[in-house]
Amino acid sequence: MLVRLDLFGNFLSMWYPKRINGLEQLERFAARSGKHYTAQRNFDLGMNRHEHVSRLSPWVRHRIVSEEEVVTAVLKAHTLSAAEKFVQEVFWRTYWKGWLETHPSVWKDYTIRASELAEEIESNTHLREQFLMATKGRTGIACFDDWTHELIESGYLHNHARMWFASIWVFTLKLPWELGADFFLRHLLDGDPASNTLSWRWVAGLHTKGKTYLAKSDNISKFTKGRYTNITNLSNEALPVRSVSETPTLLPLPIHEPFKSVGPTGLLLTDEDLNPARLIEETGPLVAVANFSSVEQRSSLPISPNVLNFVCGAHEDAGLRFKKMKCLNNPSVTGCKSIKEICEWALRNHLNQVVTPHISVGPTRDILEALSKDLELNGVKFYQVMNHWDLMSWPHSSRGFFKLRKKIPKILSELHLI
Repeated sequence: MLVRLDLFGNFLSMWYPKRINGLEQLERFAARSGKHYTAQRNFDLGMNRHEHVSRLSPWVRHRIVSEEEVVTAVLKAHTLSAAEKFVQEVFWRTYWKGWLETHPSVWKDYTIRASELAEEIESNTHLREQFLMATKGRTGIACFDDWTHELIESGYLHNHARMWFASIWVFTLKLPWELGADFFLRHLLDGDPASNTLSWRWVAGLHTKGKTYLAKSDNISKFTKGRYTNITNLSNEALPVRSVSETPTLLPLPIHEPFKSVGPTGLLLTDEDLNPARLIEETGPLVAVANFSSVEQRSSLPISPNVLNFVCGAHEDAGLRFKKMKCLNNPSVTGCKSIKEICEWALRNHLNQVVTPHISVGPTRDILEALSKDLELNGVKFYQVMNHWDLMSWPHSSRGFFKLRKKIPKILSELHLI
């Protein structure tokens, strides 16, 4: 799918899906990632007024800019103690992904239930009316309705607003959390299967047993600096909701198989990592590069044009960057839409192996689940190579965040960042 990057409208200057734009945003933010960020990070001042947070998440979600690059820039500007809050936020994203790797049934159960509810909207008049009222921003709860419009228009919401929104969705509007998570995944430029699904579960009291998050009028008023006051129609109780995955099975992390070059190699790019610089250093010369996007399969309901444009634009930018790299014998990047097309690309280029950054739990893995088997039936080895950041962090991410948080200085030291 092609995208015209001039179709981004008013949010073009902020979230343009090029790596250079992500790096420029990182440079602007790094100086403010210390005490200023710590003091101001919880304040939602309204659409186009989020300068006190990084707004790097759309690039980081697709690893157009990596977590390691973000933390490196921040620690050049501040000590770890000064930038501790922001560094922890970066690791929260890593934690969610690592936790879902060891509890993949949570994602599976969520996708099944979200699809069932999407069908139920068509037949259940009451659910459809409540759902449309919420997703069109017509609830009469001023802050919630404004956040709905901001999300749809810009593809972004402040993190604190996301928490309030999810709480109101679940406890005040009493809508299924899966439909809310799906709504976010379809509209957020940084919509991530792990961070999004598990954050909604956390608000609903499913991630940490019995711990819910209740949006309160005084808290919203304080952290929006009085933009919304005396919100009288919010629920005053947050009873944990039920879910199929209340006690998900803990599975071991995927086995990391180091890459070994044994002949003509092709690189597969997915939505999960669109700048695998370190992996390219390991592969050496590449015969061919292909890309595959699962963005249209994130939901059975329509995906926001903002999201489609951002992801497709990011793939285009990655292709342009590869054309300038000396590691690639054939400078073109082949777009593939299915496992069959990926196999045909591998055979057409006489590849011995296809390598890709590790594909985390989510729609891309769901679609490409049979790729390894199909490639190997054609005599092509398939490698998924894990990022060093994940290799060091995920073993500490299977329980609560505190376990990973304690390891942050050691991980950063081993990565030579401090």
